[in-house]
Amino acid sequence: MAATLEEHQKDLEEVKKLLEKVTRKRVRDVLTAEKGKLESEIKNKMQQKEQGKRETADSEKPAAVVAPISVGYTVKINNYGWDQSDKFVKIYVTLTGVQQVPVEDVQVHFTERSFELLVKNLNGKNYSMTVSNLLKPISVEGSSRKVKTDTILVLCRKKVDHKWEYLTQVEKESKEKEKPSFDNDTDPSEGLMNVLKKIYEDGDDEMKRTINKAWVESREKQAKGDTDF
Repeated sequence: MAATLEEHQKDLEEVKKLLEKVTRKRVRDVLTAEKGKLESEIKNKMQQKEQGKRETADSEKPAAVVAPISVGYTVKINNYGWDQSDKFVKIYVTLTGVQQVPVEDVQVHFTERSFELLVKNLNGKNYSMTVSNLLKPISVEGSSRKVKTDTILVLCRKKVDHKWEYLTQVEKESKEKEKPSFDNDTDPSEGLMNVLKKIYEDGDDEMKRTINKAWVESREKQAKGDTDF
């Protein structure tokens, strides 16, 4: 039986709570991937639900005035790369065929500490990505975006021409938590096992392979006394 919208929402809340506590990069990567998947599924189900309401309302009208409804859904972008120069932080988003979309349909909304990318109607789908809590303030007026073949380049203009060690404050805090701890009485991964087990049981084959690989590599490193992930 397919999971309901409410079940997906509850799963997403659990994963979000877990991400606030997790300190190991491999576990965070697995949970981040699952979070993106759940968010997409929730978005799709909500749009399907709204679509059903509209179709029900339209079915009560005379057949002559009912028009076909074509509604795309939004895909959450989770993968990107970033680099920097003295003046700009550059975010690279790979999106096949994006150069075919009208330039006005590739939109980026900037704030001083975030940006939101929206690509409209690319092969019948919308694509979005939000990056919040940027490490340092940016200039909204000086920031922009460029569309290239299969790639979107988001240019965040630095307010101060300093090097960024991380893209976001969350990444910085996560990396700092990964530093070796001298508290031998606490194992930060111990409290995650039940949630990881649930994600594993409910996940598809690709998710299971990802979790298995991360677990095996983690055990191998621990066996060698190597805790640097």
